Amino acid sequence: MTTLTSRTASPGNRPLWLIDVPVVLVAVVWGSSYLAAKELATGTTVIALLLLRFVVATPVMAVVAGRGITRLSGREVAAGAVLGILLSGVLVLETFGVVHTSATNAGLLISLTMIFTPLAEGVATRTRPTGAFIGAAALSVTGVALLTQGSGFTAPSSGDLLMLLAAVARTVHVMAMSRMKAVRSTDSGALTVVQFATAVLVFALASPFAAVSPVDAAAAYSPQQWAALLHLALMCTLFAFFVQMWAVRRTSPSRVSLLLGTEPLWAAVIGVAVGGDRPGPLGAIGAALVLIGTTWGRQAMAPPAAAEDRPAAASQPTGAV
Repeated sequence: MTTLTSRTASPGNRPLWLIDVPVVLVAVVWGSSYLAAKELATGTTVIALLLLRFVVATPVMAVVAGRGITRLSGREVAAGAVLGILLSGVLVLETFGVVHTSATNAGLLISLTMIFTPLAEGVATRTRPTGAFIGAAALSVTGVALLTQGSGFTAPSSGDLLMLLAAVARTVHVMAMSRMKAVRSTDSGALTVVQFATAVLVFALASPFAAVSPVDAAAAYSPQQWAALLHLALMCTLFAFFVQMWAVRRTSPSRVSLLLGTEPLWAAVIGVAVGGDRPGPLGAIGAALVLIGTTWGRQAMAPPAAAEDRPAAASQPTGAV
C-alpha cells in the first residue's frame, strides 16, 4: 500500500492540494467559531443560541441524509440519541467557556482533546502510551498553564476551566462514538441527524429554565449577529461535515485529521487579529507550547500507513463550538 508521504495525487489524478485546501478551510472555519460564539453568547443566552443553531442546521442535514434516516434501526437511533446528549453537554460547556474566556484561549484549550483522547483510549485498551506522546502531553499541559496566566500568574478563569472540562467531555463523546458497536456501520449522515435532533430536544427542554428565551434572543439579534449564527450553523457544522466526508473518501483519515489539527492555530490567529485578544508574553509562550505539544502528540500517536483506511473519529462534525 502506498504510504501517506508518497502520495502526490488522489484517486482520479486529482492533485492533493485541491482536496487539502477545503479541509484547511474547515480548520479555519472551526477556528473562527470561537470568536463567532463569543460575539453572540452571553451568560444568559447560551441555551437560546444553541437551540437556534441546531434548529437551523438539523432540517438541512435531514434533507441531505435523505433515505438513510429511514434505514436506521431502533438500536442505532437509541445510540445516536446517547451521542446527541453527550454532544449537547460538550457544546454547553464550550459555549459557556467561550463567554468567560478569550476566543484564543478557548480554541487552544479545546485542542487538548487531541491529547486526552489517545490517553483515554490507552486506558480503555490497556495500551501504554509512548514516551514521545507523554512528552508531548507534558509540553501541552505546561503550555496550558502558561496560556491561562496571560501577563501574570493568577488563578485560571472560570472560562478556562470550563474549556478544560469541555475537552474532557469531547473526549468522552469521541470515545463513545468509536466504541459503540451499534453505530460502527451506521450511515454517518443519518447518525448526525439523530445527534442534531437530540440536541434540539435537549436545548428545547432546557430553554424554559434559561433567563432569555430563543424567541427573545432571535428578535434581539442584529443582521450581523444573524450572519454569525448562520455561520455557526451552516459553515461550522454542515459545511465542515460534508468536506470531511468528501475528503476522507479521496485521501485518508490520517491526512484529513492532520490538516484539521491546525484548528487551534487558526483560533489563535483569528482571536488575535480579529478579536483583539492579547495573551501577553506568558500567554504567547503557552500558546506556542500547546500548538507544538498537540502537533507532536498527533505525530507520536499517528497510525501506520496500513491503518489509513480505518474510519476517522473526525468524520463527525464535533470539532468546534
